[in-house]
Amino acid sequence: MDAKMRKAINHFKKIDPVLFSIAEQVSIDSIEARKSNYYFYALCREIIGQQLAGSAAKAIFGRFKKLFPKGKITSRHTLKLSEEEIRNIGTSWAKARYIRDLAQKVEDGTLDLKSVEKLNDAEAIEKLVQVKGIGPWTAEMFLIFTMCREDIFSHGDLGLRKAIIKHYSLRSPDREKIEKITIKWSPYRTYACRILWKSLDAKL
Repeated sequence: MDAKMRKAINHFKKIDPVLFSIAEQVSIDSIEARKSNYYFYALCREIIGQQLAGSAAKAIFGRFKKLFPKGKITSRHTLKLSEEEIRNIGTSWAKARYIRDLAQKVEDGTLDLKSVEKLNDAEAIEKLVQVKGIGPWTAEMFLIFTMCREDIFSHGDLGLRKAIIKHYSLRSPDREKIEKITIKWSPYRTYACRILWKSLDAKL
């Protein structure tokens, strides 16, 4: 366990015995923030993976990579691909359009991915959702897994909602009730999310 995770768990120990108990039972892998030249790749992966099981998303993204010389996914080469070529790897027409829209915005400077890393969490999400097909959930997953921002919670994630309902015995979990629980985890809500996701995998 890395130092940041231990610091987060010590925080949970002080403010939330339920979450701390779960954290003691699961193992969380370390993740490292990626450099900005990886951002386009990651966003394509997030778009392709929307509403798909992990295995299906991985397979389709693998075929997507094969459309690029040496598997190097770039916005410039993406614009050389037709929507039909992207559709033929097994994704939807909508996602094909979203990926090309992302590439166009990166290429024309509408979306400067390097500058996103300098924005705060709310600003980064606001910037990303300007791209077709990138909603709050996709932006939040990008901040969690690619940028490794430490204080992100996704109200739109069904897995997190399911875990909170289960572990906190909520009968009618509206956003306000969930927010009341999760706000205590700040400034380490990302770690809490990862613990809750792991609790579902471990069937705790």
